[in-house]
Amino acid sequence: MNPVIDLIMKRKSIRAYESRPIPPDVREQILTAAMRAPTAGNMMLYSILEVHDQSMKERLVETCDNQPFIAEAPLVLVFLADYQRWYDYFKFAGVETHLLKGGEEMVRPAEGDLMLACCDALIAAQTAVLAAESLGLGSCYIGDILENYENHKEMFNLPPYAIPIGMLCIGYPTEEERQREQTRRFEPEFIVFQDRYRRLSGEDFERMFQPANSGSDLPAASGPDSVGVRMYRRKFSAGFSIEMRRSVRAMLQKWTTSADV
Repeated sequence: MNPVIDLIMKRKSIRAYESRPIPPDVREQILTAAMRAPTAGNMMLYSILEVHDQSMKERLVETCDNQPFIAEAPLVLVFLADYQRWYDYFKFAGVETHLLKGGEEMVRPAEGDLMLACCDALIAAQTAVLAAESLGLGSCYIGDILENYENHKEMFNLPPYAIPIGMLCIGYPTEEERQREQTRRFEPEFIVFQDRYRRLSGEDFERMFQPANSGSDLPAASGPDSVGVRMYRRKFSAGFSIEMRRSVRAMLQKWTTSADV
């Protein structure tokens, strides 16, 4: 098998790390690779915060849904969707003055700019993941960085047009983590469509959640003990999901209504 494909196929989330530090040259390779990721218009609409301070890592344990392994990770990277850098540069370069001479107002970043910056940030993050894997390291995404926006804004000194969209914990996997079985994925027929989106039917869901297709030993499509009910309770309506929605609304409000700073 192609070594890159083999790397991708064997990758799994790692939540326990050996105590050894990551050498500086390895860290640099990961960050350099991330910065070579595809980016919209070569604008690099992201920033990467390396969380080195141990007290900040421990605070992230609390603000990111009480996940202790965050504090144990040798390398913690927060990926920001960042239009602040370009917006500040536009003003420095005299764009606003130039526009005012022609009677135009300077446009501020809006929802579409945020979505584009989110894409840039997450592409860079996944490139860092693959680089880390190739160097013998493991990683775990922390989606909970989307929660508690106000706390993270203060912690990281974030301006309006830079928001945390993803976080990675990286380190050398313990032997137990190396040996742990991969989680399963759904079969392509339920995910990959030709030309047009296809909504799944009840029959599709029955097949999708068969143990052979999902690795689940729970009842399939319906009932009080079904996968659907359990996942709804565990993920969709859980307290952290409610907080995430509130926090993201706060991010969007700050992004779309901020005065110049």
